[in-house]
Amino acid sequence: MEIRKATIAELCALMDIFDEARGTIRALEINQWQNGYPSESVVLEDIALGRSYVVDVDGEVVGTFVLVDDGEPTYGKIYDGHWKTGDENQNYIAMHRVAVAVKKRGGGISTAMVGYAESHARRLGCESLRIDTHDGNVVMRRMLEKHGFEYCGIIYLQSGDPRVAYEKNL
Repeated sequence: MEIRKATIAELCALMDIFDEARGTIRALEINQWQNGYPSESVVLEDIALGRSYVVDVDGEVVGTFVLVDDGEPTYGKIYDGHWKTGDENQNYIAMHRVAVAVKKRGGGISTAMVGYAESHARRLGCESLRIDTHDGNVVMRRMLEKHGFEYCGIIYLQSGDPRVAYEKNL
């Protein structure tokens, strides 16, 4: 298993993984990631900015995630709780757009992704990892809690949609 930065040549594989993730989320009857999000333009921007990563198993892309190390504007205000490292702390890495191919779920891919994100954050001297998801996304919430993330409160996306926020101290 190799984790590395995504390339434009992998766009189709990434979009396929996101399509599968949308199906899983749709089955939970929640509106997260529906209506084509993340779009090709979002994924291409992540690749161009060097923040999109893939999990490659024997030459096949089976997982993806984004690491943002220059702050997440929607994390600036948290409601009904507090960030574990402090509401004013900007020394964190944000994880976004985490997805694993259906056929590889349960095989340690998410563990590898979180481990990579932790190592990356530590190399940059960051105190924590932060992430958000839809309240009803029980699959993602279970994965986060399994990997040591703690519920912190509610953040609001630029669209105004609420998301549950998690943080993992490093």
